[in-house]
Amino acid sequence: MSARLTLATAGRVLAQLRQDRRTVAMMLFVPSLLLSLLGWIYDGSDTFDRIGPPLLGIFPFIVMFLVTSVATLRERTSGTLERLLTMPLGKGDLLVGYALAFGVVAVVQSVLAVSVAIWGLDMQIEGSPALVVVVALANGLLGTALGLFVSAFAASEFQAVQFLPAFVLPQFLLCGLLLPREQMPQLLERVSDALPLSYAVDALNHVQSTSGLSGAIVTDLVVIVAFTMAALAGGALTLKRRTA
Repeated sequence: MSARLTLATAGRVLAQLRQDRRTVAMMLFVPSLLLSLLGWIYDGSDTFDRIGPPLLGIFPFIVMFLVTSVATLRERTSGTLERLLTMPLGKGDLLVGYALAFGVVAVVQSVLAVSVAIWGLDMQIEGSPALVVVVALANGLLGTALGLFVSAFAASEFQAVQFLPAFVLPQFLLCGLLLPREQMPQLLERVSDALPLSYAVDALNHVQSTSGLSGAIVTDLVVIVAFTMAALAGGALTLKRRTA
């Protein structure tokens, strides 16, 4: 890998994103808008304080997964990736460059969502808002990495979108938001233990109820980072030099 080529790739992707204002608006503002809608629905109830923090990780995860998988597939099918890979550009440079570019968006997205939730919607948490941003950012990067990975298995943008209900929604159902994982049937609990979104929800639940950086939060973050790195490695293995 070359730092120069990686940063050049990230700069190219960011330049492309600046030209697509609707996509940028979706990535930056949709999580905040969804949280605002949820806060409005549960106005005057403590339900928002209970389910709001986990959604600070779930919403960025879903949005970044969807946008990244579609954007990457578009470059695959248009031949852009094939042309780039004929140049002295390694697969690692390409994928890390994409991750850095979308990571910049994820930083802004996370700061906006957490700011709206805590100071705009008065969400009550025991932990530091900065720690909430860190966990939300990690979840956004996880969604980016998984989006890069699954884009290799889609032949069209429509197929890429189909991965959302097939790949993301089962994680949403089993992550512990709807029912604590320890109360699930044993088989489902074991399946949830192998899904990355479960650790994202666990981390935010711990931040919600614990002041300071606990060992449980660190463990959850390490697992999220491990899933992210594994997804990027899988993306490198499935990245072909010729488009289909």
